[in-house]
Formats: sequence, C-alpha cells, structure tokens
Amino acid sequence: MRIRSLGVIDDAVVELSPGFTAVTGETGAGKTMVVTSLGLLLGGRADAALVRIGARNAVVEGRIAVPEGAAAVVRAEEAGAELDDGTLLVSRTVSAEGRSRAHLGGRSVPVGLLAELADDLVAVHGQTDQQGLLKLSRQRQALDRYAGYAVAVPLGKYGEAYKRLRAVAAELEQITTRARERAQEADLLRFGLEEIAAVEPRAGEDAELAEEAERLGHAEALASAAAVAHAALAGNPEDPEGVDAGTLVAGAQRALEAVRAHDPALAALTDRIGEVGILLRDVAGELAGYADDLDADPLRLAAVEERRAALTALTRKYGEDIASVLAWAEQGAARLTELDGDDERIGELTAERDALRAELGALAQELTDARTEAAERFASAVTAELASLAMPHARVSFDIRQTEDPEGVEVDGRTVAYGPSGVDEVELLLAPHPGAPPRPIAKGASGGELSRVMLAVEVVFAGTDPVPTYLFDEVDAGVGGKAAVEIGRRLAKLAKTAQVVVVTHLPQVAAFADRQLLVEKTNDGSVTRSGVKVLEGEDRIRELSRMLAGQEDSETARAHAEELLATARADV
Repeated sequence: MRIRSLGVIDDAVVELSPGFTAVTGETGAGKTMVVTSLGLLLGGRADAALVRIGARNAVVEGRIAVPEGAAAVVRAEEAGAELDDGTLLVSRTVSAEGRSRAHLGGRSVPVGLLAELADDLVAVHGQTDQQGLLKLSRQRQALDRYAGYAVAVPLGKYGEAYKRLRAVAAELEQITTRARERAQEADLLRFGLEEIAAVEPRAGEDAELAEEAERLGHAEALASAAAVAHAALAGNPEDPEGVDAGTLVAGAQRALEAVRAHDPALAALTDRIGEVGILLRDVAGELAGYADDLDADPLRLAAVEERRAALTALTRKYGEDIASVLAWAEQGAARLTELDGDDERIGELTAERDALRAELGALAQELTDARTEAAERFASAVTAELASLAMPHARVSFDIRQTEDPEGVEVDGRTVAYGPSGVDEVELLLAPHPGAPPRPIAKGASGGELSRVMLAVEVVFAGTDPVPTYLFDEVDAGVGGKAAVEIGRRLAKLAKTAQVVVVTHLPQVAAFADRQLLVEKTNDGSVTRSGVKVLEGEDRIRELSRMLAGQEDSETARAHAEELLATARADV
C-alpha cells in the first residue's frame, strides 16, 4: 500500500510480507492509520477528519494479488476492471470536504463494490470485533458461520417461512382487530349500492335528460320559431300571396334554365341553384316534422325533472356524473365482495398460520440439532487453540437454550419463543481451569484470557473461511510474558497458510513475524511526518529492544531481543 496525507502519515509505502507481517511503533506514531488505510481500500467509511491538516485530500493505493478465477476477480471484471499481471490495483481518495472516490483496475467504481470484494479478500479482526463477540447475537452468528451449510440451508428455509408467517399473522390481526370498522364499511357500501340499484341509472342518461328538460321547458318558443322558419322557406297556406324562399329560388332557377345552353358557367350556376332548392325543401320538411313531434306535455317535463333529481342525488354522493357513479358502484361491489369474504379469509389465514408454525417448529429443531453438533466441534477446536496460547487447562463450551413462551412454536414437545434466526439462544462459556464452572466469557475471563479466547476463535475461523489475508489489530492487548510468546507462535503458524498482518505492541509477537514494519514519527519543528520502513538486522533488534525496555541501546534489552528472534526462528 501507498499512503499519502492520511492522519499523521505524510507519505509512506507499506510493504506487506506474503507470510506474517508485524506493524510496530510508539503510541501515536500512526500504526492505526495503517489499519485505517486498509479499511479504506476495503470500502470502509470515509471521514474528512482523516485528511492530513493542510492537504487537499488523502490517497491510499494498494496492489492485491488475487487467485485466477476467484469470485472477486469475476466481480471486478464485470465492473470493467483490468488485472495487472494477476493483481488488482485499488485506490481510494478522500477529499478535505469529505467526498470519496474509488478506482479498481483503472476504472472508477462505486465504493460499495470495494466492500463486496473485501468479503472474499481480507478478514479484519480487531478490538471492535472482540467486544462485539461478547454479545449473544454475535456468538450465535459466529457459530452459524462456523457450521456452514449445515446451518445455512435450514436457516434459509426457516427465514422464508418466518417471513411468510409474519405476513400472515399481520393480515390476520388486521382483519380481526378491524372487524368493526370493516363491518361499518360493508354496511355503507351495501347501502350505497342498494341506493344506486334502486335508481338504475344508465351511462349518459344525465346528459340526455338535461337536453330533454331544456327542450320541454321551451316547447312553445321552439314550436313558434319552427313554424315561422317553415313559412319563410315553404310559404304560409293561410297567405297564398306571400313570398317564400322556396318560390323565389324556383323562380331564379326557371329564369336561368331558358338560357343555360349558351354558357357553361351559367349552366353550372343553374345547377347549384337547383341544389339550393332541394336543400330548402328538405329543411322545410324537417321543420314541419319537428313542430309536429315537439312534445309540450307538462307531465312529461315533470317526469323528466323528477328523474333528474334522482340522478342528482346519486352524483352528490358517489361521483361528479353518472359515469362516475357507475364506476363507484363497480368498485364498491368488488370491495364488498372482499369484505363479505372476511370470515372465509380468516379461516384460510388461521389454517395457514397454524401450518407455518408447525413448519417453523420442525425447521427450528433442525437448526438446534445442527448448531449443537457444530458447537461441539467449534468448542473443541477453540479449546485446542487455547492450549497453544498458554491456556492448556481452559475449556470452551456452548450453552444452547430456549425460552418458554406460550405464544411461541412447539419444538420437541415444548412451546418456546422464536425469532428470525430460530429458537436458540447461544452463549459461549469458558472454564479457565479444572474445577471452575463454565461461565459466560464476559464474566469468566480476565482481560488477557479474553484476548486469547477471541484470538483462538478468530484462528478457528481462519481455518474455515476462504480468505487469503487476515488483519489482527492489537488482539493481543492485555497479555504478556509466556502467553504473548504463544500468541506470536500461533500467528506464525497461521501465516504458513495465509497472509497475516498484525498491529502489535508486544515484542514477543513481533519477533515471530517474517517482516517487521516500523511506523515512526519525526518532528521538523512545523510539520509532523510519519513513515513506514522495513526493519532488518540491527534496526529490528533496536526496535525490539525499545518494545522490551523502552531503551534501544540497553545491552540487556538487546540480548533479550536477540534471544526472542532466535527462539522465533528456531520455532519457524
């Protein structure tokens, strides 16, 4: 990795060994920034406070070797990234304003993609993880993770059934608790549908009746106007001497007929006048028929107004017009059918709920059995690791229990509480020495013992997780002496099959590393700069002496440091 302008680090290159790399340095030198840098490359949260004061942005670049065909490679190539001789080039930039950018294989990518790849590339274990494992929920997750498919398969089926049961129970509760409101809604719908059915409206009937009412209300005026118009077009029988439009047009046509043969243009005009005469006679005939058919019956007008009033009563309640009223009736009928079917639906949901609860009980029993079997193997593996960490008499076990709950599911003849992950409460127990009763690790272990238990747990995970790199951030806190030597020896053994990076303050651990990196800080009077350098030979002995006694040049500390290195090399 190359780190620039991140925290106290101005510009540093971190060269990690393929085996075991120990990162050391005085408190405040910036060891944590190395961990933070790796976290940024793995898609961790960006924070503007990480940017070095006075810098525009912080940049972390890394080169990660990846196995050909690995899931991380496939996902990276899907995002357009290109591999450089079997390695992925990753970079992360954080601006002083808090903006963050990520690049993978020369291509700009979302930060979330880095987090996806991280799951397959690096496992980070630190103080936060150690504290997190004290929670019962995390202990159950740890056991499930160790068990693998044996738990994952029934847990997946259980999760699906659990979600369906929650949905069924919620719908059932809604129907039953809102029974009164739904009954009231059904009554209102039923009343409205009956009211509409009693009127029997037709689509468009309101517009038709409005036109008819307008016509009936002005029947006399309409009849008089039609009669006057008819007389003007066709003549008045009571006034034979009167001149009408039809007579005048006929006279014009006759006058032109006598001479039309002499001019085609005039002949065309004569034909057009003939067409006008035909149109006048048609209109006159329709006017006569209109006057004859016009109904001026006041009883009919009263009936129309009464019908319009009935339709208006519907539009006031159910829609702007009759079309809207009919649409409301269609929707209301469908909703009423749904509401009237509540009793039947309640029966269906109740039966499905009971079946799902029985299914959950069976799946929960599968989960308990799988967890119990995995817990024995997990506890045995962690106990074996503790023997390698200077706790030869410690014993780790799991307490897998259930809580009685009358509202729960039936498992093995008992009704117990259940949740999204099953019915089990899983707790990791420790008996630190023979004769001591197993107690929860948060209560049964000292600080140093707790660190070793957690390290043992992580080492066991390292043997089951297909992750090539492990980062341990001061998980050796709280231990020293022989226990520290054993931790260093165990990490060195782990590094034979995976890359291990450890941030440590213990010389007993650092001595076992294949490569030791020193994060050091100097002060030029104005700007504090930190660098990272590889320690070899005399430099490494001086750093181990400082870690042992706080005195780089102490002959006693140097002798002890040389002895530590010799012991570590002999073990390896």
